[in-house]
Amino acid sequence: MVQKRYFWEGGEEGSDVPNRDSKRRNASIRDMNKSSMQELVIKLEPFLRNCVSQEVQRAINSYLRSPLNQIGSSEGSRSLQLHFDDELPSTLFTGCRVEKEDSTLVKVVLRDSMSKRVITSGPLSSIKVTIVVLDGDFNKDDKEDWTQQEFNNRIIQERAGKRPLVTGAVVLSLREGMGYIEDVSFTDNSSWIRSGKFRVGAISSEGSIREGMSNAFKVKDHRGESYKKHHPPSSDDEVWRLEKIAKDGASHKRLTSHGICNVKGLLQLYVTNPCSLRKILGGNKISSKAWNSIIEHASACLLDDNELYLYKAEDGTVLVLNSIYDVVGANFDGGHYLSVDMFNKSEQLLVDNLKQHVYKNLNYLVPLGDQSFVAHPLLLPNLQTGSYCNPSIQNVSFQVGQDYSL
Repeated sequence: MVQKRYFWEGGEEGSDVPNRDSKRRNASIRDMNKSSMQELVIKLEPFLRNCVSQEVQRAINSYLRSPLNQIGSSEGSRSLQLHFDDELPSTLFTGCRVEKEDSTLVKVVLRDSMSKRVITSGPLSSIKVTIVVLDGDFNKDDKEDWTQQEFNNRIIQERAGKRPLVTGAVVLSLREGMGYIEDVSFTDNSSWIRSGKFRVGAISSEGSIREGMSNAFKVKDHRGESYKKHHPPSSDDEVWRLEKIAKDGASHKRLTSHGICNVKGLLQLYVTNPCSLRKILGGNKISSKAWNSIIEHASACLLDDNELYLYKAEDGTVLVLNSIYDVVGANFDGGHYLSVDMFNKSEQLLVDNLKQHVYKNLNYLVPLGDQSFVAHPLLLPNLQTGSYCNPSIQNVSFQVGQDYSL
């Protein structure tokens, strides 16, 4: 009698029950899939943790601000708004205080949205305000109709494993509707978000008050501060502190090779021979936009009012020039000093012609040690002529230009 064989014993093709080899293959595949999934989870863990952290923080922000929202305030009734009274610089640096371009404190005020009046009295004039960080892309159109939820959703938190994005006195108290950001700094740069920029926002726990936000700006690592442009520059700043001149770049090297090392030297050449300066910077190779940016930035520097020079021509005319050789005044008759804004047309023409000779003979300039005759209150006014008496100018020793003639 032939013994029956069952399907699972022979492993025949088409059998409904897999044989032992098939079981081994399936087990191996399951192990591989399990291992790949574990690796994927490990790689995604930091990203997921960051997402969860941001969502939790948004929920906390909403929770902290929700009670007064439930007491009858709505998005449409938020008539009061926090406002940044000052622009922030286009670039800040990590570890450095958030402040204005001139290194003064940034002011936050509470205003009525309609009248723009600062709320100087009442309970709301002394509320506490929290400084947060926003995505620089938020509210690019500078509108003020965002909702509270939209604002909360654009709050930026620190990257996973990093310190809080801003540290210091992030909570400030208003007094008579005004407060100042006194000691807040960034711990991380802004290059890791899509916009590459941050804004700072101001929120309160009062749901009836609309949030405030600053202009957008970049935050760079503090190591880049040594390359920071100065606004305004000082006359003794190195030339690479000017816009469009990179430190150790081509323009910087060209200028220094011609002895132009600081802003003052650049402006002196611009005043006396602008064509020569442009030629040094590349002539036609430098765009008009770049040229204008350099000159505009340099011209904003504060000059030393105590540095003056005199030039005496053969006809007795004495020009007074400032530290970059701009004419600031003149003495036409040996007895009176006129500032440049007091010249009549003929005097202005005379000075314009004389300047061209001066700029070709700068060695004839005499540094003026005592400039009291051009500085108030030591001026002696002559009310009938509208000019100023200069009793001491004749005592200055000059080397007179011999080749000048009108």
